[in-house]
Amino acid sequence: MLGISLREAAAAFRLGQLTPTELCRKCLAFIRETSFLNAYITVTEDVALKQAAEADLRFDQGKPLGVLDGIPFAIKDNFSTKNIETTCASQMLKGYIPPYNATVVQRLLDQGAVLMGKTNLDEFAMGALGSDTGGSTRNPACHCGIVGLKPTYGLVSRHGLIPLVNSMDVPGILARCVDDAATVLGVIAGHDPQDATTIQDHILPFTLPDVIDLSKLCVGIPKEYHAPGLSSEILSIWTKAADMMEKAGAKVVEVSMPHTRYSIVCYHVLCTAEVASNMARFDGLEYGHRADIKDSTEAMYSATRRGGFNDVVRGRILSGNFFLLKQNYEKYFLKAQKVRRLIADDFVNAFKSGVDILLTPTTLGDAAPYLDFIQEDNRTRSAQEDVFTQCANMAGVPAITVPAGLSSRGLPLGLQFIGQAFCEQQLLSVAKWFEKQTNFCPLVLHKTHDNGHIDKRQSKSAFSL
Repeated sequence: MLGISLREAAAAFRLGQLTPTELCRKCLAFIRETSFLNAYITVTEDVALKQAAEADLRFDQGKPLGVLDGIPFAIKDNFSTKNIETTCASQMLKGYIPPYNATVVQRLLDQGAVLMGKTNLDEFAMGALGSDTGGSTRNPACHCGIVGLKPTYGLVSRHGLIPLVNSMDVPGILARCVDDAATVLGVIAGHDPQDATTIQDHILPFTLPDVIDLSKLCVGIPKEYHAPGLSSEILSIWTKAADMMEKAGAKVVEVSMPHTRYSIVCYHVLCTAEVASNMARFDGLEYGHRADIKDSTEAMYSATRRGGFNDVVRGRILSGNFFLLKQNYEKYFLKAQKVRRLIADDFVNAFKSGVDILLTPTTLGDAAPYLDFIQEDNRTRSAQEDVFTQCANMAGVPAITVPAGLSSRGLPLGLQFIGQAFCEQQLLSVAKWFEKQTNFCPLVLHKTHDNGHIDKRQSKSAFSL
């Protein structure tokens, strides 16, 4: 039951071969079975079963709400959910229950999608999981062998997404296949009067053709993405993918994006500066965690922030405030903004030269062992993981990672396609073509054993924001 795509599940609902409640209960059982992974902060079992029962009734009456009616979904715990605790995995927001839904959450619910719960993340999304600020949708998707889509900045509303870096945050989609990602994007994209950065244009559903002609496509290979530390396995699949597209009729050319080398440093300055600004709202006065200190307002404020934020968040706040000091503003923040413009211009120039799509690695290699993460500091690991992804965020262009194969260790490898702003239809179509050529089936956890080992099986199932 968990091995089907969104389209297959919707068809099974319509034909009466499967009910939303049956699929919901199966998902809940799977969540319980894999609870040792700590993937969920909050499981909304009662809410999910109620929504699934309502979907059952609609299908019985032949009146489904939309393309996602009855489909289970999960939301990263930095999206506001009405009457459901939203913590950003932080003590600072423990117990915070929003009075409203984020726009993307509401649009999914309006289509009849069934909320399974709120998924885990690094505190305030300052790591590599979920909503996409510098690669946090594409990197985990790549390592898990699934599709990760970062839409164009402004295509999807950020209202209700608790901000990390306002100028780069984009709600991202993780799904089992490109078609499913396109279906979800068609539901959540479009203008939102509560987010002035969203586009005014009406967005049509993204329908991808089954047969895609690459003969008029020009694919760019950025030479600067041959970064230090790139594994031989990633280089091999990157080369093979370029050859495959060329044999299919596409024109493959090398392009130069000369300011890529400065992107990680630029991203760090701008990211921490915006983090410092955004985190200032968490002071213990209006909502969230408040330290039980009565000596003075200043002492309470200090103790609240010290107890509410972890070392990574505090470190970024301190760095950002340093860059924003009056004597440092022009030297760091202003220069980083100028470099960001040059990085964005690299993409503009590449696309003006006739290139339609850029083909790049997503990560340097397959997923790193757990010990590598606890033995290295977060800044070093983030710089390594985001080297190919954060440029697209600074430029505001759409990007998607698609599984490309397995490494010698049997772990997923993926490649990234980067498109022109608001050209998601073309980007998704090319990604679907590549997905069909690789015919990669993702692995999901299936059964837990007493010794802690787990079985794996190939599957396509629900989506996540």
